[in-house]
Amino acid sequence: MKDLDETQAPLLEHLIELRTRLVRCVLALVIAFEICLYFADAILGVLIQPLKGAFPDGKGQLIFTKLYEVFFVELKVALFAGFCLSFPIIANQLWAFVAPGLYAREKRAFLPFLLATPILFGMGAALAYYIVMPTAFEWFLGFEGSAGGLEIQALPTANEYLGLVMQFILAFGMSFLLPVLLLLLHRAGIVTRDQLVSARRYVIVLVVALAAIITPPDPGSQLLLAIPLLILFEGSLVLMRLTEKRRKAEREANEGSQSAS
Repeated sequence: MKDLDETQAPLLEHLIELRTRLVRCVLALVIAFEICLYFADAILGVLIQPLKGAFPDGKGQLIFTKLYEVFFVELKVALFAGFCLSFPIIANQLWAFVAPGLYAREKRAFLPFLLATPILFGMGAALAYYIVMPTAFEWFLGFEGSAGGLEIQALPTANEYLGLVMQFILAFGMSFLLPVLLLLLHRAGIVTRDQLVSARRYVIVLVVALAAIITPPDPGSQLLLAIPLLILFEGSLVLMRLTEKRRKAEREANEGSQSAS
């Protein structure tokens, strides 16, 4: 019974620490959500700019077809922005929980991936906001006109527009994390650089298919996602090659020191 209690004690301590970290993450998200809810109108105004720029000057509007629609739109905006704002705290808490169980070498290996994740996500989101969305919205609005004697006019609702913007930002942000995923798999020994090089043609097909699925059905948006993903894939192969060279040099140095001793 004593041995059982001693083995359960570390597990209980880890569970208590995990609960503490999760509570801090939730508190950070709640505080960030409340702050962003206060500025929800301003944040929504920023998200509207790509659509506003696509409309001719003085034209264009967002409508809502349900009385409560704008209220829930602001809640979604605040939650989305609050998560982005609180992500550094959430990531820090998760790292503080995981780090004590890692060796110093593993910490040095994993920390760059943790730091690169928000940077790459931000790059993808910035590409979507500043380039892809204005281009796509101008293309969509090009279908305005008349048919059969009736005018065809774009009247997007606030909820539909927000959903489209979040789809763009999340799709491009998550897609830009491809190098992190590939390098982690490579470091874990699950895939090798040679395997990825031999599968390059299949990767190109998958990237194009992924771009067609997660972006709106216009060729411009699909190309604006597929081309950066392919560049990131090739960049990952270059980093893998450099990593393999460094590992080989370290291994040869260790073997040389052992043979000398």
